[in-house]
Formats: sequence, structure tokens, C-alpha cells
Amino acid sequence: MVNCPLCDTAIDVEEDDLDEGDVLTCEECGATLSVVSVDPLELESADDEDEDDEEFDYDEDEDDEDEEEEDEDWK
Repeated sequence: MVNCPLCDTAIDVEEDDLDEGDVLTCEECGATLSVVSVDPLELESADDEDEDDEEFDYDEDEDDEDEEEEDEDWK
């Protein structure tokens, strides 16, 4: 048995059936959880990963716009 890393509720799953990358949902808090390790079994919030990716993409786009503005100012 493994606990939700967010609310610490026990999650009843067949640990032998899990593989890295599998996604679970905590029935108590509704968090989407990703299996990051099977030996030992370790879960992390998959919701946090999505937010980090979106944040990274946004920053990358913002940098491109700044570079374009600098190029126009130079001309």
C-alpha cells in the first residue's frame, strides 16, 4: 500500500501491476499522481508536472518576443 504524497491517504492499488509512468487518481483529494519509481514504489503529483511544463513554455515564448523587439530596435 502507498500513500498519496499530497493528502497522505492510503491508496489501495496492486503494486505489482504498476509501472513507471502509470497515472493514478487519489480518491480522497482527487489529485492526479504519477508513478516515478516501482522499487520502492514512489508517487508524485502529475498536476505539478503539467504546470511546470506550461510555465516553461510560456517563458520560452516570452524570450523569443524580447529578442524580436531587440532586433527591431537595432535596425
